[in-house]
Amino acid sequence: MMINKKYFELQEELDALIDRKNEISDDYNGLYNRYRYPVLTAEHAPVIWKYDLDSETNPFFEQRLGINAVMNSGAIKFDGEYCLVARVEGWDRKSFFAVARSSSPVDGFKFDDRPILIEDTDEEETNVYDMRLTEHEDGYIYGVFCSESKDSSVNDLSAAKAVAAIIRTKDMKNWERLDNLITLRSPQQRNVVLHSEFVDGKYAFYTRPMDSFIETGSGSGIGFGLCDDITHAVIDEEKMTSLRKYHTITEAKNGEGAPPIKTDRGWIHIAHGVRNTAAGLRYVIYVFATDLNDPSKVIAEPSGYFLAPKGEERIGDVSNVAFTNGIIEDDGMVYIYYASSDTRLHVASTTLERLIDYTFNTPEDPLRSVDCVKQRISLIDKNLALLSNN
Repeated sequence: MMINKKYFELQEELDALIDRKNEISDDYNGLYNRYRYPVLTAEHAPVIWKYDLDSETNPFFEQRLGINAVMNSGAIKFDGEYCLVARVEGWDRKSFFAVARSSSPVDGFKFDDRPILIEDTDEEETNVYDMRLTEHEDGYIYGVFCSESKDSSVNDLSAAKAVAAIIRTKDMKNWERLDNLITLRSPQQRNVVLHSEFVDGKYAFYTRPMDSFIETGSGSGIGFGLCDDITHAVIDEEKMTSLRKYHTITEAKNGEGAPPIKTDRGWIHIAHGVRNTAAGLRYVIYVFATDLNDPSKVIAEPSGYFLAPKGEERIGDVSNVAFTNGIIEDDGMVYIYYASSDTRLHVASTTLERLIDYTFNTPEDPLRSVDCVKQRISLIDKNLALLSNN
């Protein structure tokens, strides 16, 4: 068998892409730094994932298994490396998980040779996506992801069902699949995150109760529930934390991003909110905080969004979307891995100090235009007085 010489050209291009250094963009808001280049794209996928290299069986060197997008990634620092468990979508619309690693948090990510092959425990499971990684105090790293299957109860080929599936590892290479999460009062679940610590001696989950695959229905926001056994996780009651509100960024739905960050002021959550527009759904990223001793109790809610798709980020398979399910806190720095328009993965960086300041010192949304104007005029008057005295 002969390897087609085109392989070596493509591999050289891939190596150059991986080695490209990222740069902080000129976009300034004082909250975080955006970067010029995405950290992962479809072009980062290994050549051996897409092409049959054998000249005899692939004489024209055609892509046999194409990659459409690389997006929504769980994130963790493990053994000195920044590890992203990305959602990779093929031309066939099926998603799978693959680990990309780098010694840098903002560039140099290279996929492992092989994607993660998850144990097949449900013959109806059709698609998997959006894994959240939690390094739990019990010693395991858990991955909680959406498991999707066809909803055969209705006569609609596009109707789907979603549940929260769970895997775990200790080495980021070998994964054990556990039973799916069961929430007794919610028909479907997406955007589920495992809390990093025990709460009252139990495993704690942030949930997103849904009446159907698309519609939250009676689900009023991000939920919180406890279970005794992570290997057979059952939640019988969900408290509500960050609530959906009329005419806000969370009006249509909202969901937890990555596991919250523990600070001396409280748990900081970086989540996503969705509202309807004439152009369709708009996804943005927002922040809230919960109590250190009661992670279900919201104690701070900065007004509006923290990060929204901007410029080229607004263009892609599902336009006008910014979505995160992966954050790494490392020595006072916070790296937020967010996808744009279901197409590519970016990073934004900030400091823990800045994030705490933003969370606890940004005013809340007063929820009415007249009060929002009063709030802004108060800020303007303070600034004008300061300027006049200098």
